[in-house]
Parts: sequence; C-alpha cells; structure tokens
Amino acid sequence: MLRGMRKASSNWIGKTIMTVVMGVLIVSFGVWGIGDAFKGSSQTKVATIGSTDVTTEQFRQLFSDKLQQIGRQFGRPLTPDQARAFGLDRQVLQQVIAEAALDEDARRKGLGVSDQEVLRQIMADPNFQGMNGQFDGARFQQVIRSLGYTEARYIAEQRKVSLRRQIASTVTSGVDTPKPMVEALSRYQNETRTIDYVKLDAAQAGTIEAPSPEALAAYFNERKTQFRAPEYRKIAFLALTPEEMAKWSTVSDEDAKKLYDDRKDRISTPEQRQISQIVFPNAEEAQAARAKLNDSFSFDDLAKERGLKPADVELGLVSRAGILDPNVADAAFSLGPDSISQPVTGRFGTTIVKVGKVQAGTTPSYDSVAATIKRDLAIERARAVVNEMHNKVEDERGGGANIVDAAKKLNLSAVTIEAVDRSGQAPDGKPVTGLPANTDIVAQAFNSDVGVDNDAIQVGGGYIWYDVLGITPARDRTLDEVKAQVETRWREDEITKRLRTKAEDMVKKLEGGAKLADEAAAAGLKVITSAPFKRDATVADLSPGVIQAVFRGVKDAAGQAPGAGTSDWIVYRIIDITAPTVDMASDDAKKLKESLQRGLTDELVAQYITKLEQQVGTKINQEAFALATGATSNN
Repeated sequence: MLRGMRKASSNWIGKTIMTVVMGVLIVSFGVWGIGDAFKGSSQTKVATIGSTDVTTEQFRQLFSDKLQQIGRQFGRPLTPDQARAFGLDRQVLQQVIAEAALDEDARRKGLGVSDQEVLRQIMADPNFQGMNGQFDGARFQQVIRSLGYTEARYIAEQRKVSLRRQIASTVTSGVDTPKPMVEALSRYQNETRTIDYVKLDAAQAGTIEAPSPEALAAYFNERKTQFRAPEYRKIAFLALTPEEMAKWSTVSDEDAKKLYDDRKDRISTPEQRQISQIVFPNAEEAQAARAKLNDSFSFDDLAKERGLKPADVELGLVSRAGILDPNVADAAFSLGPDSISQPVTGRFGTTIVKVGKVQAGTTPSYDSVAATIKRDLAIERARAVVNEMHNKVEDERGGGANIVDAAKKLNLSAVTIEAVDRSGQAPDGKPVTGLPANTDIVAQAFNSDVGVDNDAIQVGGGYIWYDVLGITPARDRTLDEVKAQVETRWREDEITKRLRTKAEDMVKKLEGGAKLADEAAAAGLKVITSAPFKRDATVADLSPGVIQAVFRGVKDAAGQAPGAGTSDWIVYRIIDITAPTVDMASDDAKKLKESLQRGLTDELVAQYITKLEQQVGTKINQEAFALATGATSNN
C-alpha cells in the first residue's frame, strides 16, 4: 500500500489528490483531536476489574515491554504477530487481570504497607547490590531504567507487589505437602527396571522381493499425500548489513595501527594482584593492629584475632579497577609482592592491605590483532554506508521497483532463490544454502505474496529486503516422479511388518512358558541384559516406546516394541523392578517436596484469584484488546 501511495504521488495529478486527502486529515485532527481520530471512547479500556480500569495505552505499554524482554532473551526482536501466534497477548492479559484483582482485594480489605518497608525490600534486593554486598543507588537507577521504570513508578509497583505477596502468603499459610505425595512421586521418578532383550533387525526379515508394478501402484495410491510436492516460492533478497559490506572494503595498516594505539588499553590485560584487606573503625585501632604484625604474628593471625573469615578478608586476584575504594587501590598497586601496607584512610574506614602474588599485565602485539582490528574498522565504516544505501533502496522501491531491479540500479547484488519450501528445502530435498542467518526470511516470504511491498527485516545493524517473485502451488506427484522413494518406503514397511509378526510370535511363546534364551538361540540372536534404568532414561537400542512399554508391565512380563533404529524391533522380558526407599531427609526428597509445595501454593493462589475475579466483576473489551496488541486497527 505504501509503495502504491508513493507511486500515485509521483506525478502532478497524484500529488494534487494526496494534498486534498492530507488536508482533510489535518482538518479532522483540528476538530476532533489526534487521539479521537484513531480510537473511539469504547476502546479506551482493555479491561475493568472491580473499580480498576486497565486502559488501552497501559496494556499496550505492558505488551510492548514483554516483547522487548523476550527479544533481549532471544537476541532478536519479536513482532506482535509472532507474539500473538505464541499466545503471549493472552498471557499478558491474564497476568494483568490477576494483578488487578489482587490490588482490588487489597483495597477492599484496607491493606497497606509503609514507605519504610517498601524501601527495606528494595534495598535488600540483591539485584541492586554493589560489589561490597550493600545497596548501590547508582546500580538501582541503572537497572530500573533498563526495565523502563522511573523511580516513582518502580516504588509504586513494588508497593503493589508487597501487598499481593501479603494476600498470597495468607491464602497459602499452613499449606504443607503431604508425605505420601512426596513418597509416591519419588518412587515413580526413581523406580528402576532391568530387562533381558533381543534385537530383531532387517536380517531377520529375510529376502524381500521387489514389488510388482500393480502392488507398487496400489501402495502409492493409498499414500499419495505422503509423496505430495509442497508449495515452493521463488524469492529474491538483498542483504545490506555492516558485516556483509565490510567483506568488500580494504583497511590500510596505517589506519589499523592508529586504531590499535587508541584501543591498546582496552585490548590489554591489566596487571592483577592477590589482595586481602582488613577494615578498622578508626585510624588508632588500625595503627595498633599494624604495629602487632611481625615475623611471629602474621596478617592471617590478625584476621583470626578479629574473628574474620577468609571471605571477609580476601578480594582475590583483582585489577586496579576491581577495587571499589580508590585509596585502597592506590596503596595495593604501589606495594611489591608479599607486602603489607600501612593504614590507609578509605571510604569505608581505615584499611590495612596485603598484596600476595602479582600477575603482570599483557599487551597483544599489533600483528596478533591486526585482522580483528581491520574487520572492526571495516564494519564501523560500513555502518554509515548501510544507512546511506538504505535510503536509496527505499527510494527505488518507493518508485515501484522490485528488489532485484533496485539492487541492479544501485550496483548491489540481490540473491534469487529459484524454489524453496516452508522448511527451507529445495525441490531436491536438500537445504537451500545462502539464506541470511538469524532471520526467518522463508517463513516471512510464505506469509507474503507476489507483488507485496514487504518491510525490510532489521538484523545486525543492517537490513534485508525480500520479494516473492513466484509461487509454485503444492501438487500431487506422479508415481514415475517418486518411484525410487516409494520403493524404499514400501521395502521399509515390509521389513517392519515381518519383524512385528516375528516379535509377536516370540512374545506369545514367552507368555506360554518358553525361555527368551531358547527363542533367541533358535533365531540366531543374542540375549542382552540391560543395566537398571529409570522412566526418563536414554538407553542404547531401546527407544522411548520400549521404555514406556517396560514401565507399563509387571515383573516377568514379556513384550515387544519398535527399537531405536529404523528397522529394529525389540522383544524383552522384565527381570527386575526396584522401588527405592524414600529418605525424607535427603536432598533429593527435600527438593522434590519444595517443588510440590510451589505447585500446591501456585494452584491455591490461582484458585483464589479466579474466585476474586468473579466476585469483583471482570469485563474484557475484546476490540480494545485487539487494538492494543496490534491484531486490528480502528479505522
């Protein structure tokens, strides 16, 4: 649509029409206001929970925040369409409604939390602690800003969180995991079974003659959809990223050496020292302690005398930048190895510093890092070129050119993939090579169509444009096209049938009293005894299906199931079942109990919230919800 608008406005008639249209829009903004031009009053609230309203804009912000969080985790942005496909929009809505219901409950019950308690909880949060283990105001500001919070908004949110926790802890107070539940689940998880088994493979299937043309045709006709040709698309793309463009640029040694000199401090490994310190409340006490140190009374003796543990004293092997107090850092890095300083007046008290071993810093030679520096410099230069070329490509596409023509006009190289299916494979069944990494360009191409003006994909600081140039619809293949594949599949099925029949016959004999060793010997097979295994084990030869079948049986029971290999079949007898005793004092039992406890409390809180939502009344505006998540727009 945008390309069409740009083409329409490229001549004087189109410009006149677009001027009139934009004039009408500007007048409408002046009369009704910008907000009302895009949304009606019925769409200002996504949900109402009791007396609490969740506005469209609030929910839009929450939904956007969640997309950004997930995008940071995956290292690539998540689009609203993808989020809705994963059901993320509904999850966020459920979370918002649940939190609002608890907030409404807190208001109705008259619950509150003091400013002091809120601040105490924030200052006790380990996410906001500095290297000294204490609350760090600068780190606090940095973290909440990265999450999109102001200080006032974060404190207000934490007040709500504290009240929600009060309600949840009251609801779940006294809930304890029943001992029989822990024991039953522990036995279920840790029960082991041992089997004797034989493995039937293609050799036991005997000679399989080639199928007659009639049999092969009948087999193919019954399974024609399995051999169907998928839809293929012809796509073209232009990748314009700093990394790609940097491959074609040359950086001189002169420029690289200049950057090397500028970055020498950053690429060098700084000197590190083994540092220990004891902090005293005042200078007098520090002086007295320092005077005690001699050949018979060491620094470690002094630490023990003051009741300090190694963790209280040792900073480890650190660089100058790793020491928080600059005065202590200066003292530590002015001493020689195995030396002890005089008392140093620092930020947190008077300190005596001990230096152990000293690890010298290193600076890599230019030759050892030249290739990396040249690549970094080429990428840095390419970024400016990418931004410049982006505008030129967009101008060409705005003029109606597809990506192949636009690239040709700008002396760039577009790549054309003649045919690719949804899974990224070519018609020969092999993966298509040369597709851009870290993108889902194939999936996006299958969500587009021929002639559609697709938005560029942003990746790695650059852009990838793509067009769908052609579509080959899915179709039924003829037998002649896939005859070799059909014959292979027919043969595999025949082997499977024969092995299943042999396995079933063998199991019947075992159930009738025959011994597995005798049946194996008659078939020229070897009996294998497995090691004891659990339900979730991975065992060579044994497929998950075999393991599941074994755990459905009783001791001495016989059974059969497909093996781990394509043409394997397993016949087994269960020879041992061990259900271990449960030690409730063991770490495993404690962890299992904690896990079950969390599940019980979460379920109880969820039930309470569901009841709350019914009591206070919950209304959801589906139209506003769709608007806030980008599923639709209000025109």
